Amino acid sequence: MIDWMKNFIDNYTGDMYFPAIEVKDVIEILIITVILYEIMLWIKNTKAWMLLRGIIMLGAFILLAWIFQMHTILYLAAQSINVLAIAAIVVFQPELRRALEKLGEKNLFSNINLFDKNKDNERFSDMTADSIVSACYSMGNVCTGALIVVEQAIRLNEYEMTGIELDCKVSSQVLINIFEHNTPLHDGAVIIRGDRITSATCYLPLSDNMSISKDLGTRHRAALGMSEVCDALVIVVSEETGQVSVAMGGGLTRGIKREELREKLSQIQYRNTEPKKRFSIRKGWRRK
Repeated sequence: MIDWMKNFIDNYTGDMYFPAIEVKDVIEILIITVILYEIMLWIKNTKAWMLLRGIIMLGAFILLAWIFQMHTILYLAAQSINVLAIAAIVVFQPELRRALEKLGEKNLFSNINLFDKNKDNERFSDMTADSIVSACYSMGNVCTGALIVVEQAIRLNEYEMTGIELDCKVSSQVLINIFEHNTPLHDGAVIIRGDRITSATCYLPLSDNMSISKDLGTRHRAALGMSEVCDALVIVVSEETGQVSVAMGGGLTRGIKREELREKLSQIQYRNTEPKKRFSIRKGWRRK
């Protein structure tokens, strides 16, 4: 394949000089392309997009200064570049942290126990899934707002610490009572791990996605923000319309039906129990 490409270039370029293309060069180009594509997807709907536009405009201005040999401007730009880089890191620290967290979710070493301890998280039962669905639509019928986070592989300990520890079994009655108006626990999110409610009144990060509809309130922004920083399934019950929505993987599905919510819960329920070959440093390859 590589020889054919070389012959094609030689036949149609004549005496023009091109560097030799090797297999590793093609691999490097593909890797760089994927990285740039992922970076563009990441910054598209965040404040980092504004930063990129500013950098492009600044680069165009410096290019004009170079063309017209404006030495003072070029000197100031050269002296300021380090300061601007540090300032950008400080200003956009949340976005950079979120990007690194996303990179951590794509764990290349997920088959090695040392790097993937979170895979042993508890799965929830069918009864728990049914209780969540029942509670969400019961609250939706009377327009009671709710925010429920169903934990998956990534532990949510830092968000649990922002709320009140409960550690009780999941049931539709308990969830409805938690989110009942004018009760101490109704404000904030509930976090569910396995078949137990670990915490209530938890604070979740709000999404910075600029494409979110202006009709969405704080609960929906919190659900979307949480789904951007972890792999949890976040369920929202709207206090205004009673609609049930689901956020996962940085996307929000609004107004889903009871059967659709049960299906989504089933998908993550059985995803966490798929048997995989995993490598233990002490025992070698084993089935777990």
